[in-house]
Amino acid sequence: MFGRHHHHHHGRWGQGDEHYGRHPFGFHGHHHGPRGRGGRMGRFFDHGDLRFVVLKLIAEKPSHGYELIKAIETAAGGAYTPSPGVVYPTLTLLEELGYVTASEAGGGKKLYTITAEGEAFLASNEQPVRSLFERMAEAASASAAFSPQILRARENIKTALRLKLHGQLTAEQIAAVAKVLDDAAAAIEAV
Repeated sequence: MFGRHHHHHHGRWGQGDEHYGRHPFGFHGHHHGPRGRGGRMGRFFDHGDLRFVVLKLIAEKPSHGYELIKAIETAAGGAYTPSPGVVYPTLTLLEELGYVTASEAGGGKKLYTITAEGEAFLASNEQPVRSLFERMAEAASASAAFSPQILRARENIKTALRLKLHGQLTAEQIAAVAKVLDDAAAAIEAV
């Protein structure tokens, strides 16, 4: 890549250069994070920062892509959730760079494990990696909405709803579920 894309091949209409228009870490322009889910943390990571976070998490524990998304969300206290459209290209890049290896873990899932090259890359970027995790910890502590108690309670509601709505409900049951949710909303507003 060393600047090849800066050479203009006259008469070829830039053939072969299109892929340089995309940022190699899955980011485009300034649109960091998933639309509508990043909130004020939408600019949480700058270009390429996510690869440090993902690699550090894999170094601590070999993981699947979905586990990494959850781990980043937890580290940021729920203030930022990376989309699969950002995390999976980052994992592909890390694999291409030789920093992680992917092994089939069944069910179409890949388990990512750090390599010696990945460990060396992390070690040479120790300060920026530490800064990123400190920033996520600050976001987590500054955001009461994402306290562990509230996150747990919210997950409980989502799970109960999913289980209840999975089956056939009578009109009375639907009305009862809606009333419980409305009552909870009113109670939260009154806190």
